[in-house]
Amino acid sequence: MDSVTSNPASTSTLSGKRVLIVGGTSGIGLSAAIQANDAGANVIVLGREPDMAKRVAEGHGFEGWRSADVTSGAELENALSGIPKVDHLVLLAGTFVAGKVLEADVSYLRRAFDERIWSAIQIVRTLGDRLSKNGSLTLISGALADRPTPYGTAVLAAASAAMEAFGRGLALELAPLRVNTLSPSSIETPLLGKTLGAGRAAYVDALKQSLPLRRMGTAGEAGAAVVFLMANGWMNGATLNIDGGSRLV
Repeated sequence: MDSVTSNPASTSTLSGKRVLIVGGTSGIGLSAAIQANDAGANVIVLGREPDMAKRVAEGHGFEGWRSADVTSGAELENALSGIPKVDHLVLLAGTFVAGKVLEADVSYLRRAFDERIWSAIQIVRTLGDRLSKNGSLTLISGALADRPTPYGTAVLAAASAAMEAFGRGLALELAPLRVNTLSPSSIETPLLGKTLGAGRAAYVDALKQSLPLRRMGTAGEAGAAVVFLMANGWMNGATLNIDGGSRLV
């Protein structure tokens, strides 16, 4: 098949490849894991809770599971020690760290960077040569990188923006390994419910009316974007916005 008619983004390129998704036990990560598994990839998910990681992996027929607190270098090294090779690494872990700079505990605010930048560094260093140069690394940022709010999101916005710059730098440092960043917004995930609590329904209803598509995005749609970044061999050093156009309003 020639270069004009071939499809470099076909998920068939994932068949037989090992995909490790950190933060792959729920939400966007789990959806990406299911879709990669359906495309023939050998999927390993890593989550914080071992029981949940095991249940998810066994329930969906994944190759395996691991558990670790991504802010603990020792736990990450132990969790990743038995994995011989990773073709596609996806790092989606991170909680919603919200607190005003003049009010919140600094050790809490640090988690925004610890769960993102520093955990990514630890994981990439731990895998080392086991991370295939012919594969990919997908990071996650978020709409706050472009549009922070006055409601205690300054540090999280900074961490999200840092992930995008970090991804561009790694695309050069780790070449020919491809490195991209997914920037989602307004996605229906379990994290949204945990963050908003009892006020979730009212917030979501109001948000939907402000969005161009008048609805929230799904974990499946965002997960498909992750799979696209893994499968398309010409995507590199990019930030992919998947937000239904919410950054435009």
